This record gives sequence, structure tokens and C-alpha cells, in this order.
Amino acid sequence: MRRAGPDGRGRLTPMTPEEHLAHLRIEGDRLASMPPDALDAPVPTVEGWTVERVVRHVGKVHQWVLNILAGGPEVDVTEAAATAPGMPKGADCLPAYRETIERLLGVLGELDPDETVGSFVGPQPARFWFRRQALEVAVHRTDAADAVTAAGGEASASIATDLAADGIDEWCRFWLAERWPMRYEAFPDALVGRTLHIHGTDEPSPPDGAEWHLTFAPTTVEVVAAHQKGDVALRGRADDLLLTLWRRRPLDTIDLVGDVAVAERLYDIARF
Repeated sequence: MRRAGPDGRGRLTPMTPEEHLAHLRIEGDRLASMPPDALDAPVPTVEGWTVERVVRHVGKVHQWVLNILAGGPEVDVTEAAATAPGMPKGADCLPAYRETIERLLGVLGELDPDETVGSFVGPQPARFWFRRQALEVAVHRTDAADAVTAAGGEASASIATDLAADGIDEWCRFWLAERWPMRYEAFPDALVGRTLHIHGTDEPSPPDGAEWHLTFAPTTVEVVAAHQKGDVALRGRADDLLLTLWRRRPLDTIDLVGDVAVAERLYDIARF
């Protein structure tokens, strides 16, 4: 079903929790289905990681989230991470991951998306985790799939366009505008006052379109879902844009129009 477009505040209408769960199931199944004989394959874009490390990492993240959801809105997220049991090594990590993702899907499926739960940024509506876990798996599944492809396996499946666009929106509004200043305080002077336009070029486009205009202030970023000229434009398929923003693809994967130095500086600091 087509959702409404940007609202009066310049925000895309969020994907529904049901849509996030559907994508989480698809991407989780893809990760659980990685070939056992490729577990030692190195991930080309994450130094020191292998397919096995990706599977075990994402499984432990799911365990952490399950502990958070069980602990209430004021849960100690550090303790929730410390008490996650971790994933087995070797080929056993694959069936263990499948069991873990099924547990997470079951718990999320029973939650009211508007119920207040804990998170690493304080109490949030449960829908926060529906979205965050769908995108967590999508990006890391691509890490594992890239490793399989580089080792001579099948080409990596693309992240669905609507999910990738939703991931760009999360990256802009949450990771860049909120989370980055929490960790590093002020943006570099080279970015303050500069503007950037992100433009998805998929045909057909996602239900809400895929365009964002970013204006950098010293300690935050104004993000508007709109077609507006920026100092530099980043253009490409939503899948390529998302993976580039997460530093899984080089900048030359996408088209850059305008002051490329602005895009290069953003790419350099995009570490969360």
C-alpha cells in the first residue's frame, strides 16, 4: 500500500512496524542462509571481519535487544549486553542465529509498537527496535553477502528500495543529526553552514520518494525530506546510497554533483 508523502514538517511517513518486521524476516533468513563453507570468507568492506563474525555479531545484537525488551523502559543496557550469552563458533553459529532471529521476531510481534521500552538512547516506543533491527540486519547481511560474492559465490541481493530509503532517513535524522553529536559534540568547521542533497534515483521510486536536504549547524543537522539544491548532491539508487553512507561502498559508487569536498568530509566523519 502506498503511504502518504512528506508531512508538513518535511518528514517521510515512517514505514509501519509490520513492514519492518516483514523486512527483518527476509533479511534475517538471508543471513541465516549463508553457506557454511564461506564462514571464513573476509568481508571486503569491514577490515578483520569474516562471514562468521558478522553472523555471530548480529546474533549477539539480537540477544542484547531481547534482554533490553525484557528489562523494561529503564533497563541498564550495559548490563543487558554483558548478560547476552553470545553465539557459538563455527558452523553452529548459523542454526543458532536462525533460532535467535525467530525469537526476536516472536517478541517484537507480540509488542504494541507504541509501548515504551528501553534503548541505548533512553526510553523509546517499541517501534524504534522494529526499525533498528530491520536495518541492522540488512546492512550486515550485505557485509556477509559481499564476502560470499568476493569468494566466488552468487552476487549479493540488493536491499529493498523502500527499506533502503527508510534506512537513509534513519541515518540522517537519528545517526547523523542526533547520535553523532552525542558522541563527538560539534561537527567540523568544514561542514558547519554547508548543505547536502541526497537524491534516490530508483524507478519506480519508494512510496514517499527518496530525497533529503541536510543543513549542518555546529551541533546538529536540519533534515528535510524535500528536493532542494545543496552545496553537493549525492545521487544513486537507495540501496547504493545507504551502503555508501554506512561506508560499505566508496563514494564513487554514487554520482556526486557540486562541491565534492563536502561529501568527502561527511564520508570521513561518518563513524557512529
